[in-house]
Amino acid sequence: MGDNRVVAGLGEILWDLLPDGKQLGGAPANFAYHAKALGAEAWVVSRVGEDELGREILGRVEGLGLRRDCLTADRAHPTGTVSVELNVEGVPNYVIHEQVAWDFIEATDALLELAGRVDAVCYGTLAQRALKSREAIRSFLGAARPGCMRVFDINLRQNFFDREILDTTLAKSTVVKLSDEELPVVASSLGLDAAEAAFAAAVRRRYGAEVVAVTRGSRGSVLYGPDGHSEHGGYEVEVVDTVGAGDAFTAALAMGLLRGHGLDAINERANRLAAYVCTQKGATPEMPAGDI
Repeated sequence: MGDNRVVAGLGEILWDLLPDGKQLGGAPANFAYHAKALGAEAWVVSRVGEDELGREILGRVEGLGLRRDCLTADRAHPTGTVSVELNVEGVPNYVIHEQVAWDFIEATDALLELAGRVDAVCYGTLAQRALKSREAIRSFLGAARPGCMRVFDINLRQNFFDREILDTTLAKSTVVKLSDEELPVVASSLGLDAAEAAFAAAVRRRYGAEVVAVTRGSRGSVLYGPDGHSEHGGYEVEVVDTVGAGDAFTAALAMGLLRGHGLDAINERANRLAAYVCTQKGATPEMPAGDI
């Protein structure tokens, strides 16, 4: 499936501390994992502590076949962790611990060199909660080549976002993805119409985004592009947990766009992959051989 596409997940990497054990997490890292499963050369750009949890992440990333050259170590701050509780429907509630290594990502020469060669990069709001990582993320986007697909998976968590982060990051992005629950929050923050189609049109008009994706949980998703929109009703599956399903969707969205597929085909593939992840435990399950 490989076609020499180079992608990066830029931002947080951490351990999700689930009720029955820890799982590798962080939306950008999950994105990279699923992009690799779809055929990309995938990089994780983040920071871990010089501690046992950090060493475990480095080993896990390498074991997954992801590039870790821009996954650096921090002597002063611990590896990030998130306490995760699942409700009866398998939907997670997160407690994200602060002052951890991924709050201090640095704009190293290696990071900026990678920025100049990736075909797509995915990032969100969470890793921009701290100034150091926010500056590194913006430096990466500034160093990216003109044709690079910049995927903003908004991914609101707790209170780790504000209008400035949303406004500035949207202006740097070519693809925007958010959930139907996040949409009214973002719309209110930016003074946009909260009706789905009107919101997507406004984001494309104001910020120049090419594609806006709105996920609707078990009800599927809609993609808005320059030539119209595509709706998909999702797939009914027996949910184990929904951790990482949105990141799998984002990876399928990005890879489909990179390969020039139509919105309907992309939407179907993204929903199918997300549904599969919902049937598995954790964000980076083993992927079956062949197409999902």
